[in-house]
This record gives sequence, structure tokens and C-alpha cells, in this order.
Amino acid sequence: MKVEKACLGHGLGRIHDFRLFKTSNVKFGELLKVIADKGYQGIKKIHQLSETPITKPKGKKLTKDQKKSNRELNRLRITVEHVNRRLKIFKILSDRYRNRHRRFGLKSNLIAGIYHHEIAI
Repeated sequence: MKVEKACLGHGLGRIHDFRLFKTSNVKFGELLKVIADKGYQGIKKIHQLSETPITKPKGKKLTKDQKKSNRELNRLRITVEHVNRRLKIFKILSDRYRNRHRRFGLKSNLIAGIYHHEIAI
């Protein structure tokens, strides 16, 4: 699977990823399949062609088929996690940002662009 575009969203303070996604008003194409982690459980209401892992019911266990489905989904998601790892190498994402906050979006998207250029070569 190839990552087509890496673009970053950011907010002030600690904001859950899904809340940041909902407030960013990012729109996906209708034919684009979104594969998200368990933190995005309500994304199906926003984008019909999306998949998240099956969560374990309280006090119960997942069936073997559900575990297999989660494992297959996570095999697709690992490429995104590798991108996150590579972007965190540029300490802008993993440490406290201490420069001008109005330039944070520009700098983080430039780093994403550098990474996109690196994987394209």
C-alpha cells in the first residue's frame, strides 16, 4: 500500500485525535477507504467507507473471526504508523514546540512534504 499524501492537523493543547479530525472539516472522497484505529469509533457516521477494529464488549471476549479481522486491518494500518514514526524523528511532533505557534502548521506540513518527497524517490 502506498501513502499518497501526508498532511498534518494540529490544535492547541491536548485534543483527542478524533475531535481534532471532526473540527478540522477534512473531507474524504466518496470512493476513498479510510482505515482508522480504535480511537475513531464514530467515523462511520461521518464517512461511510471507513473501517475501524472491532472493540471487545465489556466482560466478553472477541471471537477468532473478529481477532482475525482486526489483525488484517492492523496489517494495513501499520504503514500509517511507520509514517507517524518517521515524522516524530523530527522532534517537532514528539517534543514541546517552543517557537512561534502561528508557524507550527507551516513547519509541520513542510516536514510532511519532505517525508513525502523521500518516499517518492
